[in-house]
Amino acid sequence: PEDWHRATAALADTMKRMNIPYKKMEGEAAFYGPKIDVKLIDAIGRSWQLTTVQFDFNLPARFGLQYVADDGAKHQPLMVHRALLGSVERFFGILIEHYAGAFPLWLAPVQLEVCPVSEKVADYAKHVTETLKRHNLRVHLDDRNEKLPAKIRDAQLQKIPYMLVVGPKEAEAGTVSVRHRSKGDLGPKPLAELVDMLQGEVDSRATS
Repeated sequence: PEDWHRATAALADTMKRMNIPYKKMEGEAAFYGPKIDVKLIDAIGRSWQLTTVQFDFNLPARFGLQYVADDGAKHQPLMVHRALLGSVERFFGILIEHYAGAFPLWLAPVQLEVCPVSEKVADYAKHVTETLKRHNLRVHLDDRNEKLPAKIRDAQLQKIPYMLVVGPKEAEAGTVSVRHRSKGDLGPKPLAELVDMLQGEVDSRATS
């Protein structure tokens, strides 16, 4: 039909104008209209269909949709629908596999683990935790009665991006000892400096 060809041409023209390379897949359109499928390659080389932009000639007819045009006559509209992530569950499955659970800071469900070395610094550890939360950072305080190496090991296993070690020395200086899950020990940092560093990393949307 004429509308089908016009819709196909419009989709192709959109891709060209945006300088997005594409491949025509003859005969693979859905029965209700032509579409753009965006396919991504995951960490182990598999192809997944995610985003779709879809012309739909079926639903406007089924619902009897009409509008009055400039010529005063009633016309049936064309429907365009889109699914930016495709299946949300599939998208997150791919994301988890791609990063093997080690999400970049801005994506990590828990961004920081505060690890006090003993109950003696419990109040300062809570102060650090609340300060970071006030800056919209996702923080967990590990206040279990465990030795520090066990707390760090558990945070590493959970693939939390940063571990913040708090002891008497840090409490006195108003600092935290920063440890990154892959870069290791980054040394002591004042809280304000740490917040600036973390917010800069979050804002950059870095992929690692």
